[in-house]
Amino acid sequence: MSDAPDTFAEKGQIDAQQVSAFGQGPAGEQIDLIRIANGGTKAAIMTWGATLQDLRRTESDHALVLGSADFAAYLGPMTYFGAIVGPVANRIAGGQFVLDGTRFDLERNENNKTTLHGGAAGTGQRNWTLLACDATSCTLTVTHPDGEGGFPGNVTVQAHYALDETGTLTLDIQARTDRITHLNFAHHSYWNLDGHADLANHTMCINASQYLPVDADLIPTGAPAPVADTAFDYREMKPFTSPPDMALDHNFCIDSTDNELHPMCSVRAGQYQLDVLSTEQGLQVFDATGMDTTPFNGHTGQPYGHHAGLALEPQKWPDAPNQPDFPSTLIRPGETYRQRTHFRISVL
Repeated sequence: MSDAPDTFAEKGQIDAQQVSAFGQGPAGEQIDLIRIANGGTKAAIMTWGATLQDLRRTESDHALVLGSADFAAYLGPMTYFGAIVGPVANRIAGGQFVLDGTRFDLERNENNKTTLHGGAAGTGQRNWTLLACDATSCTLTVTHPDGEGGFPGNVTVQAHYALDETGTLTLDIQARTDRITHLNFAHHSYWNLDGHADLANHTMCINASQYLPVDADLIPTGAPAPVADTAFDYREMKPFTSPPDMALDHNFCIDSTDNELHPMCSVRAGQYQLDVLSTEQGLQVFDATGMDTTPFNGHTGQPYGHHAGLALEPQKWPDAPNQPDFPSTLIRPGETYRQRTHFRISVL
């Protein structure tokens, strides 16, 4: 199972030793946790949201992603932590788009203005089904039904997590629909490489010469702008900082013109470097401004606070359904949506 599936997987073998009960969902359903390991990396994947609940290296005790041992946290302040969000990640302006002449009104779940991460019943807030797992990988699936949150199409999604012999975590996402629709999934882990309370000691490099300026609702205002001579210039490794008077919650337009695996960013702190490679054209970076998970503790044993982690979300560009010049998120019946991302951790 270590190789990514080229086609949709059927129900396979489940190694029961890798699976344990983790919590109870809102409808009373059992939430399971699948543990995999390889190459000095250990990961835990939760069926709720196909969530990367924990990731660690054997050299140290601290987690490299934010998360909690209490499932209830994921129904509250840790919504989206580590989840696969969709069917359309990020924000859609005005909670609507027009497709083939028909206007689709979506759930406006952010300030009653925009649609965020597919709405309140998006893929990041659903219990996925475990299809197969072994010691180093697992495959999960969920169906997002036609009309849920206002989105057209019965969309079947599969996620395949695998750790290779180098300890690199690969995530493959595939999806199909029975109606023309928009799809743009994103993995939403918050990273903290040194286990400290904030990102003060983190440095970052992003393979992007352009980014998307946004309005007060964090919707792109139009064409990409150069990062040169701005706070968004991370083309060289430099200390992480938020832009003046605002959160860093922006899409970086990756310098790649194809859908092949390409470098997105590198982050360093403590003894580790994280390299993210993906097939996607955009990387949404969010600096966790305003984060407060009280009363729930994280992996540190304390609630997470301001700037506790860095969300690195490979995806297409935000609000693409309403921005015809952006990379298209349109998908039709008979086509297969595919996304691959590598999270490579090196010891410095």
